[in-house]
Amino acid sequence: MSHNIFGHLFRVMTWGESHGPAIGCVVDGCPPLVPLTEADIQGFMDKRKPGQSRFTTQRREPDEVRILSGVMVDDDGVQKTTGTPISLMVENTDQRSKDYSEIKDRFRPGHADYTYDAKYGIRDYRGGGRSSARETAMRVAAGAIARKVLSGVSIRGALVQVGPHKIDRSNWNWGEVDNNAFFCPDKAAAEFWADYLDGIRKSGSSVGAVIEVVAEGVPAGWGAPIYGKLDTEITAALMSINAVKGVEIGNGFEAATLTGEENADEMRMGNDGKPFFLSNNAGGILGGISNGDPIVARFAVKPTSSILTERKSVTRTGEEVEVMTKGRHDPCVGIRAVPVGEAMMACVLADHFLRHRGQVG
Repeated sequence: MSHNIFGHLFRVMTWGESHGPAIGCVVDGCPPLVPLTEADIQGFMDKRKPGQSRFTTQRREPDEVRILSGVMVDDDGVQKTTGTPISLMVENTDQRSKDYSEIKDRFRPGHADYTYDAKYGIRDYRGGGRSSARETAMRVAAGAIARKVLSGVSIRGALVQVGPHKIDRSNWNWGEVDNNAFFCPDKAAAEFWADYLDGIRKSGSSVGAVIEVVAEGVPAGWGAPIYGKLDTEITAALMSINAVKGVEIGNGFEAATLTGEENADEMRMGNDGKPFFLSNNAGGILGGISNGDPIVARFAVKPTSSILTERKSVTRTGEEVEVMTKGRHDPCVGIRAVPVGEAMMACVLADHFLRHRGQVG
């Protein structure tokens, strides 16, 4: 199985399976002398780990990250990166593979079971193996390192829609994101979602969601034309997250409903002698290059495929069957996708920062 690496100068390779002994990643290209300890990473891991509320899977994983290489304590007692590959590992401690024994030879509708089997002739039915969202824990770890590289850049994510229910953007308050189980910036929406998802969870079903990620402090000039566009690579990174089915930058699909006058981000000169934009329909990127405005990306996550409602499917031998997936699953996997989206944004921006630095010297 190839294609487990992303990035150009800041490169990340993840490894491991949902029900294996451990998962991990290797971050290559991190500059030397960056202060880095496990504590710098653990806070972000804690945001994503399962079992923190009744609205996520009840699998209990501490997700304690270990740094195995790429750091050294200097003469002042500060642990810093050495410029060599940084290897990270998280042990899996709460696998229950027996929960999946009944679907060993059955393909779950909406899941990657069939396509993995079609490509490789084998599939890890225990939680999905590499297709499991468990893999994304290591993206969050890599994203924590990327943030250390990105001095002056702030990256924040929020859940803005659950099923058909959207937030009221006039209520947006970043301070609310850490006050509820949904990373939601709208207190009223979070309270409504709690009741809504209780019903979804108790019925054994699932719903999708939309996550918005905003990066502030990115200067104008990062990115490249044509095939190295910043928005192209952000989109690809977000689309690579499990269960993501759509990504947009700035106004995204809404731009198709606007006139040229409405969509144009008009410009004026600021007191600092630099131009600024009167709106941000472009989401901070023009021609594949950052323009200095906040970079805004949204991605849509489909409903979790593993549900308790029987669905029509087939077996590996062609028998028509009904499938019901037991085990512990997220009624809305989009909740824990928020820190994953932040991490992928961080990794792409760290990569482009290093590429831009190499260009300008």
